[in-house]
Amino acid sequence: MTDDTTQQLDTGETLDSLESGADLAAKALGTSTTKVLGDGDDELQESDDIAQTLTSLQNVIERNALQLERIKQETKEKRESLKSVYENDAQLSEAQVEAEAMSSKVKERRSTLKSSPQVTTLSNDIAGLNEQKKEIEEALNNHLLNYYTLTNSTSFDTSEGDQWDFKVSAKLKAKPRG
Repeated sequence: MTDDTTQQLDTGETLDSLESGADLAAKALGTSTTKVLGDGDDELQESDDIAQTLTSLQNVIERNALQLERIKQETKEKRESLKSVYENDAQLSEAQVEAEAMSSKVKERRSTLKSSPQVTTLSNDIAGLNEQKKEIEEALNNHLLNYYTLTNSTSFDTSEGDQWDFKVSAKLKAKPRG
């Protein structure tokens, strides 16, 4: 080997000047299927050609495998370097510490607000409104189902002249336990 990117072959060729693996395989297959077996010299020449093609193909495979290993190693080293840059950056570390401190302050403030009378009152009001909403929705669903049963229509007219549409759906309730 002369360096990382060029490997010297026994025949004096560099790996960069070799044919690709696909070209070599096609050439070997073409050679072996197009020649008609003749006397012993032709068979010997054909065997030598196939052996040379196979050797070249093995060299291409080896070159690609070595390149792949080199690139994997280089990628690993670059990732480690990148990680090191982030870990050793003082400004980033300081910002992370500040962010963690702010996050703690936010949690503390949120906890303090949750226990305040204003938030407690508002939370209770919201819970009451949600309960009212649920009761009204149940009643409205029952009335719309009765309306649909009587009229077989999924729309109704309002006192202002608007037309509202609704859909009828059925839900299966859970089987009573016991």
